[in-house]
Amino acid sequence: MDKLLIIGASGHGKVIANIAADCGEWDEISFLDDNPQRIGTSVLGRFKVIDNTQTLEPYLKEYSFVVGIGDAYIREKITKMLLGKGAILATIIHPSVVIGLDVKIGRGTVIMPNCVINCSTTIGEGCIINTGSTIDHDCYIESFVHLSPGVKISGAVKISYRTWLGTGTIVINNIAITNDCKIGAGAVVVKDMLISGVYIGVPAKLFKEVIHSW
Repeated sequence: MDKLLIIGASGHGKVIANIAADCGEWDEISFLDDNPQRIGTSVLGRFKVIDNTQTLEPYLKEYSFVVGIGDAYIREKITKMLLGKGAILATIIHPSVVIGLDVKIGRGTVIMPNCVINCSTTIGEGCIINTGSTIDHDCYIESFVHLSPGVKISGAVKISYRTWLGTGTIVINNIAITNDCKIGAGAVVVKDMLISGVYIGVPAKLFKEVIHSW
């Protein structure tokens, strides 16, 4: 499809639009947003906010979709809603990204400029791989994970659902990180993280356990 609809016209959605334009794959890039004040406005002076998410059906056959919302829980909810309605999810990868052999990237994932994804790595659906992040060989990144700018993931690391790594986080090789973790900016992960929660520091340690009803 040569038309792209981005759900969410705030900061993250704006960056996705910029990347999608750099890719040159879509003749039209537009937004859906549930803030009524944004309907009819333009993003970056060229991408129109044409409707809200309550009116999806007219667009399902003509557009592919991507969710431009940073919150993993909301991103997952909207992604599943779109798939349930038969929407086509776009995977958006900036032209500057370096991708190795035998790499698998799921639907709805966005990979931002100057990232490196090395060989035999799998990235799930609806992930955000932010500017300048690197993922080395044989990693497994489950769906709705968010790597902030400058994250460095060494080889054979597994990161589970909805986990968020703050800017500049470093993860050494052969580490497993459970679902629903938040890792503070600049943390260095040297041991498995088996409890969902907030981790900070060098080396990273559990600061607060988090229990979700999701």
